[in-house]
Amino acid sequence: MKPDDEVCLCFHITKRKIVNFIRVEKPKVVSQVAECGGAGTGCGWCRKYIGTLFDQRLDDASDASDPSPESYAAARSQYVRDGGGTPPPGATPVE
Repeated sequence: MKPDDEVCLCFHITKRKIVNFIRVEKPKVVSQVAECGGAGTGCGWCRKYIGTLFDQRLDDASDASDPSPESYAAARSQYVRDGGGTPPPGATPVE
């Protein structure tokens, strides 16, 4: 994923915004990242990836295993279809 790709598809929060929030605000626990525009509080799909970004906070290198934006969105769509969560109104639509 590139910095301007959306991580939280419910609230349209980019990877750049989350990484910068973690860098500047220095949250003590991953759940505090929700203060960044509500990231992770919609359908819940992005919580695992936000956790990965939180764990990498001391490492400036990008994770080579980052998903492509397309595969990330497709996996989220499957997650929602399988009953994993309900996106709020205004979220990126499930395909």
